[in-house]
Amino acid sequence: MIIDADIVVVGSGVGGLFSTLNLPRDQKIVLITKSDLESSDSFLAQGGICVLRDEEDYDSYFEDTMKAGHYENRKESVDIMIRSSRDIIKDLVDYGVEFEKKDGEFAYTREGAHSKPRILFHEDVTGKEITSKLLAQVKMLDNVELYEYTTMTDIIEKEGKCTGIIAVCGQETLEIHAGDTILASGGIGGRYQHSTNFPHLTGDALDIAKKHGVRLEHLDYVQIHPTTLYSKKPGRRFLISESVRGEGAVLYNKEKERFVNELLPRDVVTEAIREQMKKDGTDYVWLSMENIPKEKILKHFPNIYQHCLEEGYDVTKECIPVVPAQHYFMGGIWVDSDSRTSMEHLYAVGETSCNGVHGKNRLASNSLLESLVFAKRAASKIQRDHVI
Repeated sequence: MIIDADIVVVGSGVGGLFSTLNLPRDQKIVLITKSDLESSDSFLAQGGICVLRDEEDYDSYFEDTMKAGHYENRKESVDIMIRSSRDIIKDLVDYGVEFEKKDGEFAYTREGAHSKPRILFHEDVTGKEITSKLLAQVKMLDNVELYEYTTMTDIIEKEGKCTGIIAVCGQETLEIHAGDTILASGGIGGRYQHSTNFPHLTGDALDIAKKHGVRLEHLDYVQIHPTTLYSKKPGRRFLISESVRGEGAVLYNKEKERFVNELLPRDVVTEAIREQMKKDGTDYVWLSMENIPKEKILKHFPNIYQHCLEEGYDVTKECIPVVPAQHYFMGGIWVDSDSRTSMEHLYAVGETSCNGVHGKNRLASNSLLESLVFAKRAASKIQRDHVI
């Protein structure tokens, strides 16, 4: 089956959806996704989304991002992300996204490696709130065709340029021809035994890019999240958001003694947990929310509270067992500041791309923001070229 489009978008997370919303309305857009439209990691994001609070916050936000990334971040990308953050939040609010407020103003929470609270949130399901509202907007667009359960198997290359993709939907092969292609197909968690990601996210775009000689970068930069709910059952790990520790939760060894500063960067906390498990001879450490008032747990973390309850733990009364698991991919398909890959007319956004924002280790709650900022830049670049 041959489909002609102006732009094809691969992935239905915030990167794919926000790109689509910012593309010209007179362009025919085909958006495909490997599973159903809601099975993207963007839906799973719990903690929140960072934002530059005011001009005085710039230096510390920049430094926090660089420090967490071991100063291997691309400074230009970090600057673009931070400077664009308030406009992105305005866009989201205009699309109906609701963030927690206090006395009519945004309420900010804090997470590990942040020097101050600068994270907007919606309970403990910020990703779901943002992604579902963006998806609802995309579904209303007349110029967009959505294909679920459709897997990209290759890109179409002519004279060194990308002219679309090949995909499989059930028994049918689709040849989607397009002037521009945006890859927003997520991370690589499906390649790991223990991951917070959906298992179908297996880095397909990376293999395809490599086959076509498209530049890749930092494929070894994989982030392990320190706190996921321990379970003997196989499959995706349930994330215990970093904002739980940001609000005062503490980590204990088997003797119920603290062994680490919980607000250090993720890689540092992960290493401390692994060392402690080795020392204790255990498969997990304990996380205690005893310092967080019950009302705050129920209001800010209702999803975490409910899930833990279903697993047999009441976080308002007892510790829960947590263990590190693969969470995020900082490497990917190399892109410039407009999300262009090394191949003409091929763009990459979100976790499948590497624009250098995160360096070697991502700062908490920068993922949604980074995806949105550079998705919009990809769409703006395509729009500018379209006008020319």
